[in-house]
This record gives sequence, structure tokens and C-alpha cells, in this order.
Amino acid sequence: MKEADNISQIIEKYVKGDCSREELQLVKLILEDKKYEQELVTTLSAKWDQDSFDNKAPKSLREPGKILEVIHKNIGQRSLPSKGKRIKRYIDTVSKIAAILLIGFIVGWLVQTIKTPDITYYTSIAPEGSISQVLLPDSSLVVLNSGSEIRYSIDGEKGQREVFLNGEGWFEIKKDKNKPFVVHTSFYDVNVTGTEFNVKAYVDDNEVQTTLESGSVVVSSSGKYRMLDQELKPGEQLVFNKKEKKISLKKVNTKLFTSWKDNKLIFLDMKLNELFVLLERKYGVDIKVNNESILDYHYFGTIRDETILEVLDILTHSLPIEYEIIGQEVIINKERKNMK
Repeated sequence: MKEADNISQIIEKYVKGDCSREELQLVKLILEDKKYEQELVTTLSAKWDQDSFDNKAPKSLREPGKILEVIHKNIGQRSLPSKGKRIKRYIDTVSKIAAILLIGFIVGWLVQTIKTPDITYYTSIAPEGSISQVLLPDSSLVVLNSGSEIRYSIDGEKGQREVFLNGEGWFEIKKDKNKPFVVHTSFYDVNVTGTEFNVKAYVDDNEVQTTLESGSVVVSSSGKYRMLDQELKPGEQLVFNKKEKKISLKKVNTKLFTSWKDNKLIFLDMKLNELFVLLERKYGVDIKVNNESILDYHYFGTIRDETILEVLDILTHSLPIEYEIIGQEVIINKERKNMK
């Protein structure tokens, strides 16, 4: 196979979010190396024509060559911008790249490093409406859900591998008995050796969830909330309720809580108030509900490759609701024929 054909196939998988850990490493090298620019331009041009990219995108980002300039610029970045407007401009730029690459699966090197006198931290962000695959320096794999961020060090304050998570992440940790791995959330820590698990810790959510797929983790106090250590077994989920300050441990079908990493959402008897939060994150939209009683409706179903409009149409056929789009906002109302 010609090298150009191979590169094209790898980039195609990257755009679809189907890369393996080894392919993610190769994508990073390809995006950093100028000699592959022509193959990248060709591949992105084909995707542009095939998938009808949004013509409203800034003119400076409508040409594949310009796209590559932005990607190269961000890959070469070595520190986060200062607070305020520069952070907003940075996130806007990354969000545009996410839109251009269709599905929003972005290699997590777009934000690179923050250095302290003794420790180097790597930071990765998944913009609203996108999912990021992140290959950490120790070859551990992290998939970040929409609106999530991690700050990572391979040699933290206690000589351990550590991640500070804001949002939701699925982790496949490379085993290293000499270097424990810990995920810090706002309310507890998840201590790991080598395993697969999911942590959901959005600031705005009332619950912090840790779901274990394989291996073993121990959930312990982070300092903000005191608790006894809890060891999880595969198929178990630990939930911390922020309002009630209570912890529960239960058996779950882990696929219901990890399918999002494969760009799929599964809903079993989910209330619409929870469903709308997930849709806002997945598609980067704002949803407003005019009648609060709608939020008590429940929904069963699966969402994979549907657009937000297709999802809304499915909901209107399943439930007595209707929607309209005003500006950048989706307005949900009760179905008029049922209103008195």
C-alpha cells in the first residue's frame, strides 16, 4: 500500500473516532510533520465535499490548508493562554477544529503543557459538542466527554501518575505497580493500578459517579469530603450525592454508562430533565423547556449517529411534546393538540 493511501485511511479513522492507541500515536506524528501536509489536504478536501461542511465557517478555515495551519499551531502550543478573553478565543478555535473534523473526536494534544518548578502537567479539553481521545505519555488512554477537561502529570507530587478531572472521562490505564494512578475529582479520589473505568464529575451535576468495567479501583477521600475507602469490583458503580452528602454502591450494566465513548447514548427510563442535559452536552446546543411537567416524562431509546434534529423528531413521535428552534436555542413545548 502506498504511504499516502495509508495516511488517508488513518486520518479517516481519526475523523470517525475509530483510532486505536497505536493509531492515535501515529496521528499525532502525522499532524506534527509538515511532509504529510499534502496527503492531509487531500483527505480533508474529500471529507469536506463528502459531508457538506457548514458554509458558515469562517473563510479562513474553509480551506484544508488553513485548517492544517490551525492544527499545527495548536499542536505546537506549550502553555495555556492567560485567563479571560484569550481562553475564550482559544476554546473557540478548538471548537471550530472540532466542527471541521465532523464528529468531534480530537487527539488530546491540542493543549500541551503547563510547567511548575518541579512538575509538568499536560492539559486536554473536549469542547462542547465533541469527544476527545487522549493518549497520555505513559500510553494510558482517556476518552473525554463533551465539555470535559483533564490536567495530567506522569510524575505528580507523590511520584505517582495523577489526573485532575472536570467533567466525564473513560480511562484505560496502563498497569505500573511502581507508579499508582489516581484520578482527582472535586469530592473524592479514584486510585488505580491498571484497569478500565468511567468517572463522571461535572460541576453542575448533583452526582459524582465512578463505574468500573475491569480491574480494581479504590475510591478514597480527597480532603473536601471525608469518607471510608471503598473498593469497587467489575460491574459496580459508586455514586456520591452532593446535596445529601451520601455514598451508594450498586451493581450496574456498565455499557449504559460508558457507551458515550463510542458516540452512542443508551437511555433506560430516563427522565427528560436528565436527557436534555446529555443532549446539550453531546450536540453543544441550548434547550429550554416551557412547561416543567414535561421534565417528568421518561424515555427509552438509543442515540448513535443521529443529528440533533433527528433526535428531536424521534422524541416528538414518542412523547406528547413538540419543538421549535429560535436562534441558537431549542424550545420544547407540550404538544398543542393535548393542551386544553
